[in-house]
Amino acid sequence: MPAPPRWLRRLPAMYVAVVLAVEPITPVQWPVSFVLTALPVVAAFAHGPAAVAAVTVFAIVFEGVLAGTPCCAGRPVGYVWDRHYVANYVCTFVVGVLGTILAVHRTRRERTLATVRSVAETAQRVLLRPVPRHLGQVSVETLYLSAAAEARIGGDLYEALPTAHGVRLLIGDVRGKGLVAVETAAAMLGAFREAAPEEPDLAGLARRTERSTGHYARQIAGGEAAERFVTALFAEIPDREPVVRIVTCGHPPPLLISRGRVTELEATDPSPPVNLGGLIGNGYHVDAVPFRPGDQLLLYTDGVTETRDPAGAFSPLVERVRPWAGLPPGELLERLHADLVDYSDGRLEDDLAALAAYRLPGGARS
Repeated sequence: MPAPPRWLRRLPAMYVAVVLAVEPITPVQWPVSFVLTALPVVAAFAHGPAAVAAVTVFAIVFEGVLAGTPCCAGRPVGYVWDRHYVANYVCTFVVGVLGTILAVHRTRRERTLATVRSVAETAQRVLLRPVPRHLGQVSVETLYLSAAAEARIGGDLYEALPTAHGVRLLIGDVRGKGLVAVETAAAMLGAFREAAPEEPDLAGLARRTERSTGHYARQIAGGEAAERFVTALFAEIPDREPVVRIVTCGHPPPLLISRGRVTELEATDPSPPVNLGGLIGNGYHVDAVPFRPGDQLLLYTDGVTETRDPAGAFSPLVERVRPWAGLPPGELLERLHADLVDYSDGRLEDDLAALAAYRLPGGARS
């Protein structure tokens, strides 16, 4: 289980220190020691039931010490059994019992949350299996960040596969969150992994992925089928041609990093998101862009471009990436990650994924 923050674990000791500092300087008729009744609840926020029970005993004993300490509190020893102080001991005991129950409940919830996180992380690893770093003449690196810290799982997806037609890439973003998004992402990835080695052209790959994902969505009872769509971008890097072919289905345009320049590759004829292709038929337009050795392609989901600073301004991705144009894929994504966290002041509000593909220079193969 994740450990509570250090300041929260130290809060009971700080609470007692404040009482010790204030008690000697207050009038005798204003016994500050009565606030020690809340000490077990303070401890219950960060400590287990055994520790809360021990704090409860300590608080009762400490209240008695302060009640009958002439040198510090200015009260005679007989005050220890004064009815007001006895009532305070009883209240502290009752609050201690409640604090112990609260600590038991909190500990169980934290164990449940830790289990959920573990299961979600395992599901995410199965869904987004590690992509090989070297695929023929292409070096690939990936980045995934989930804004849902409680579940650590979202609907962003990516894949890179070597095929007889070259390295084929996919990046997508499922509408919605939670299990619905995970199910749709799994169906999308399964369709892509099955079709990528077989389809001879990129438009056919997009069409087949659309059909498979749509077939899955139609099996869902109710009216959810039309809402399970995925913005996606398909890319193909042939081994023997210095180009990259791209099909855009409602997805943000990729960045081409070539010879120190960063260019946004807007689609000339974009298609609708996957599972909405039936709105326009089966037409998919393929854009071909020069992609030479030493060039790099950056694919990303809208969580990257929709990252906001504390003032609400979106991250200007092209401007932010331009100083890193000479970095290799791994360092580029590390810099992008750090920059997004810094730009948002550590408050990422959406899942995000990115994939960097770099064509090795000189026809080198790995």
